[in-house]
Amino acid sequence: MKNNNINRNVKVVTLEKAIRNTGLKDGMTISFHHHFRGGDKVLNLVVDKLAEMGFKNLHVAASSLSDVHEPLIKHIENGVVTQLSTSGLRGELARRISHGLMEKPVIFRSHGYRGTAIATGELHIDVAFLGASSCDPAGNACGFSRSENAKSICGSLGYALPDARYADKVVILTDDLVAYPNTPNAISEHDVDYVVEVESVGDSSKIASGAIRDTKNPRDILLAKQAAKVILASGYFKDGFSIQTGTGGASLAVVKYIRERMIQDGIKASFALGGITAHMVKMHEEGLIDRLIDVQSFDRVAAESLMHDPMHKEVSANEYAAGDETGSATHYLDIVILSALEVDVNFNVNVLVGSDGIIRGAIGGHQDTAADSALSIIVCPLLRGRIPCVVDKVTTLITPGKSVDVVVTEYGIGVNPNRPELAEALKAAGLNIVSMEYLRDRAKKVIGEAAPLPFGDKVVGVVMNRDGSVLDEIKNIVED
Repeated sequence: MKNNNINRNVKVVTLEKAIRNTGLKDGMTISFHHHFRGGDKVLNLVVDKLAEMGFKNLHVAASSLSDVHEPLIKHIENGVVTQLSTSGLRGELARRISHGLMEKPVIFRSHGYRGTAIATGELHIDVAFLGASSCDPAGNACGFSRSENAKSICGSLGYALPDARYADKVVILTDDLVAYPNTPNAISEHDVDYVVEVESVGDSSKIASGAIRDTKNPRDILLAKQAAKVILASGYFKDGFSIQTGTGGASLAVVKYIRERMIQDGIKASFALGGITAHMVKMHEEGLIDRLIDVQSFDRVAAESLMHDPMHKEVSANEYAAGDETGSATHYLDIVILSALEVDVNFNVNVLVGSDGIIRGAIGGHQDTAADSALSIIVCPLLRGRIPCVVDKVTTLITPGKSVDVVVTEYGIGVNPNRPELAEALKAAGLNIVSMEYLRDRAKKVIGEAAPLPFGDKVVGVVMNRDGSVLDEIKNIVED
């Protein structure tokens, strides 16, 4: 008779044992994903434990960092963490880093380029600590759970998938340890070394936080309507087109205003891409969008759709937006609508550093989608309070102007001179086409010349382009 007494729970251990078993040492690189966004509990839990165990000089490579990760400040100050790689920074952590908290500059990569860097070994991950809404004892993990004990849901684990595939060791943390096999799974047992059961991996109610919001702001609604008019007149609004919206109220709202014309004209989209929202899910369920390609679920509705709908596809960051991957979805993208903190007269875009010099945003998939799409539309107001959004030169270059086709403001629409045929089509539709210089000058008439920012000499951040080159450096700010 065969011996079938193998320990089926051999991978299930405590967090401390998982850390010791991975062979983690001082100076190594650990990674995390941000699919729970403002509700993430994994990164702080793990780094607190690493500090307790005496680790030093660690490199935290997270897909993004936000307000909830403020506890990293104390671990930077005490030497547990000495290097960060991320797509974005927000909150007090970002403010302190902007003032020179760290000796080493933060490396900022887009979501697509982070996937490339992990796959090529440029960003080598020693141990990945990945939160999952469900996992079985073998390591099959997912961003949702079908069990009666489900505690959390984040939907797609797209930004965790490169880490799971390429890290030397992978630890899954879950608040719902389910029976084997956990299917369907986003992360395979083949890629997982240890499973740790914890009280909570994240607060699902905080997924739709920060820049992701359903706007009622009249200015955002005006901008969204203008962007919708650009799409309708562009020549790309036709049966089978594909679309993505970035974060920001106006850009997310655009799909609501093209929906009626899609119904009226009998036009259906082939797919919607990127961070999927409830609006996208609704249009998919109405038959207006054939497929949803989801690298990050932007709200609970999207997360639950992924759990139930076979036409709602989960993809890794590489499949989503890696510039060097032939099959990445952005290569098939027709239209993208993106937001911006600043745009300059050369169509360069900043989405990372505020007008005060403080880091307060994320690259995300901005430069990836702008570069690959057939039509990239930036939606931003002329002013935010007394702060100009159209300037001579952006504070920090994130997306090069050659990738940007249209800038929509409430005072007119700028079209890249490289797209004269697009400018003619929009003019023929009666849209107000103006120069970027006109928009810059109009902003200056209201607020005057901005005082130079008090930057110091210390480099606190390095912005990478998706081809591996350095786009810009962020200097420390001397005062708020």
